[in-house]
Amino acid sequence: MPLLHRMRTISRAVWDTGALRPVRPDRAVRMPLQYLRYGPVPATVGAMAALRFPDRTAVIDERGTLTYGELERRASALAAALRDRIGGEDRIGVLCRNHGGFVEAVLAASRLGNDVVLLNTDFSAPQLGEVAEREGIGLLVHDQEFDRVVDDSAYTGDRVHAWHDTAGAHETIDGLRAAAGPGPGRPERTSRVVIMTSGTTGTPKGARHDIGLGALLPAALSHLMRVPVRSGAPLVIAPPLFHVLGFAYLSVGLGMGTPLVLSRHFDPKAVLAAIEEHRAETLVAVPVMLQRILDVPDGPRPASLRAVVCGGSALHPHLSEAFMDAFGDVLVNVYGATETGWATIATPEDLRAAPGTAGRPSFRLTVKILDEDGRELPAGLVGEIHTGGGLRFAGYTGGGGKEGHDGLLATGDLGHFDEAGRLFIDGRADDMIVSGGENVFPAEVENLLGAHPDVAEVSVTGVDDESFGQRLAAFVVRAPGSDVTEDGLKAHVKEHLARFKVPRDVHFVDELPRTSTGKVRSKALDTR
Repeated sequence: MPLLHRMRTISRAVWDTGALRPVRPDRAVRMPLQYLRYGPVPATVGAMAALRFPDRTAVIDERGTLTYGELERRASALAAALRDRIGGEDRIGVLCRNHGGFVEAVLAASRLGNDVVLLNTDFSAPQLGEVAEREGIGLLVHDQEFDRVVDDSAYTGDRVHAWHDTAGAHETIDGLRAAAGPGPGRPERTSRVVIMTSGTTGTPKGARHDIGLGALLPAALSHLMRVPVRSGAPLVIAPPLFHVLGFAYLSVGLGMGTPLVLSRHFDPKAVLAAIEEHRAETLVAVPVMLQRILDVPDGPRPASLRAVVCGGSALHPHLSEAFMDAFGDVLVNVYGATETGWATIATPEDLRAAPGTAGRPSFRLTVKILDEDGRELPAGLVGEIHTGGGLRFAGYTGGGGKEGHDGLLATGDLGHFDEAGRLFIDGRADDMIVSGGENVFPAEVENLLGAHPDVAEVSVTGVDDESFGQRLAAFVVRAPGSDVTEDGLKAHVKEHLARFKVPRDVHFVDELPRTSTGKVRSKALDTR
């Protein structure tokens, strides 16, 4: 595409979102000052949104609504209150469900120059204690429901309640805000937001990024061109806000002045009702959430939806087709990692042409498939996915980084491109097994079984085998009313794939153990 035509396309896409509508001159002058004051952090995004849309709804949760002006005033007051409770080098941890208090805490903490650590609400007490010590958390903002976990974690720092239902032993952000003095001045350093990796096989690591306009603008332009999110149109975020997908769309929503519809717990019927009630145009969800929404009996198909953004784990072809058949061609699949941000975006057109694809690379971002020797592979061949550009990964907070090659970062995922330049994810590099001398990718078998009408959910993993080195084991949740057998599923795989890809074991289970972001905890599966 010629450069001039591309620039016109980008300009048109940005204008159509409403992101560049005129701003009052007195407010426009003050907007750059927010960036100079805080840097590329959530506090800047919130402050700019308050200047542009002071009376527009910012957050909708179980406790009501907040405008952008109200959210900014609350964040400023809370920052003033927290300033005297936190050391200069200490980090602020946020352990909250999806609600306005999470947003307020992040906006307030990032004003102070202290790093903000987003903590997983599924953490056990030992995990929380280990992460809090490693990350140097000196102040923890958490919901009251996590009192027991924090009490048992050996964390000894300062604590403040965000969401609370009863009077508790700790001060609340509401009380601190009400008694706060003037807002804090310009911080001595720029805050960083630390996002935990998924941690399905061990204690999660914190990922740091060097974020600047040069990294943010290309990603934002790709998003604006491929995902029809409009300024002012309500956006429902279903994944946890501490997860990279949820936090990314929290940032997108704040930046575009959209009302953010949040709920502390995911309920598919409630999500559909919220979309209907608020006439939301965008839903953000992980694949298992889309399946739960599809399974709602006689659930509505809201006509207001213009985009359903899916990410966080593999989107199987049968699910993308079933969802678009029910809701229309509104599904967008994004692929990326905590370390790199989103790398590719698949539009509805991509998903119809090539179901299950992760799409094409984002603007000014390089995605290559490399073999074990670092050589780039042609379309159709599977290798490890490497990315360059986008967010600049600055290493893990506990030390160390990720392997790379020639300036590209290894994602740890295996994938391939098709002839049209669309990326497909074939599984994790450490998931591939060698069974009887043959390389086997569990995801291929998982996709096939997942499309079977008698299968509601499935996870396929490798287990040790004395004769073959490793073998495949499938864990299956039967569809309601199904009496499918182990032999029936094995025959189905044998009919469509090579014999060595047939699972030697099929276990029927009531449910699959999942993280809060929908990923299957493979280590929790009983492989006996």
